[in-house]
Amino acid sequence: MEVAIISLVAFLAAILTFFSGFGLGTILTPIMMIYFPVEIAVAFTGIVHFSNNIFKLFIVGKKANKEVLVKFGLPAIFAAFIGSYFLVNMNTEYIIYSYNLLGQIKSISLVKFIVSLLLIVFASFDLIPFFKKLEFGKKSLPIGGLLSGFFGGLSGNQGALRSSFLIKLSLDKETFIATTVVISTMVDFTRLGVYSSNLLQINLEDYLTLGLSSILAATLGAFIGNKLLKKITLDYIRILVATLVLLLAFGLLSGVI
Repeated sequence: MEVAIISLVAFLAAILTFFSGFGLGTILTPIMMIYFPVEIAVAFTGIVHFSNNIFKLFIVGKKANKEVLVKFGLPAIFAAFIGSYFLVNMNTEYIIYSYNLLGQIKSISLVKFIVSLLLIVFASFDLIPFFKKLEFGKKSLPIGGLLSGFFGGLSGNQGALRSSFLIKLSLDKETFIATTVVISTMVDFTRLGVYSSNLLQINLEDYLTLGLSSILAATLGAFIGNKLLKKITLDYIRILVATLVLLLAFGLLSGVI
């Protein structure tokens, strides 16, 4: 039963996040954790995410904007390493407030609070009419890459910050999606060590059906998402990205994520 539920979630999430450029891992991980230990949930979510990105890379990757990949993507990946270093080696879990939710203590760290505020600011650019016409120029690409990469690495939510920035560039919908896919795949390659170390801790034969079914479901979802792309407008993608970013921000602020 759990394989069917997880596969369905992977399928639906892959369709939705095909347009936004992020969110598959954010949606799938908590569902996996309902049925499996944390290390298994993280490992298989990583594999599904990576496999899904490889498939999307083949179907849309050629439309990516090379200038954005170099000027935004490379600084973002570099800064993500620095952010991840701080996440691992420094006290980034300084708690600024806690509360009781249905018998569970929810705590919000300073890092999550800052990232949440950044996400809300970015989302407001596409939801508040006054800011809708605001666009970032090509000169801001390296700064945007460094900021999104650093805070993404520090918080573990790189995709949301990346999409929030890139959606404000003068890119058409195909180029936006392709560019986010290529950068996301590049980031996934840097995480292969984490994925493999998690997988070494479990017996893969016991979870072969789960792995194959969720990968195939996510791949089918991405395929359908690509077919729906012609019917989707850039304004729809902007609203979708902003909405998902806001949901993530409030999830971080509430301590649920």
